[in-house]
Amino acid sequence: MSMLVTVYRSSVKEGLYVYMPSEQSLDALPESVKKQLGDAELALEFDIEQRESLPNAEKSVVLEKLESQGFYIQMPRDIEALLAGVGNDTTKKQLE
Repeated sequence: MSMLVTVYRSSVKEGLYVYMPSEQSLDALPESVKKQLGDAELALEFDIEQRESLPNAEKSVVLEKLESQGFYIQMPRDIEALLAGVGNDTTKKQLE
């Protein structure tokens, strides 16, 4: 079974990408996600089932999100690290 996935690059937030099943249009995204994408740029289209792994995301997580919510958001790694540590002393120091 194949699943074609389209990846869009945000024109608003550098490093933010949205993965969607290729048969869906951007209109299917929640307004909050569309706002973060801005004028979305087509970055890539591929068959996710043909890939053993993805360069910046866990394939199993991407598939689960595509099936459960219809999209997957990939954020820059440095932002993910900051978000994961919100509230701890190290993060507070990094943000100061």
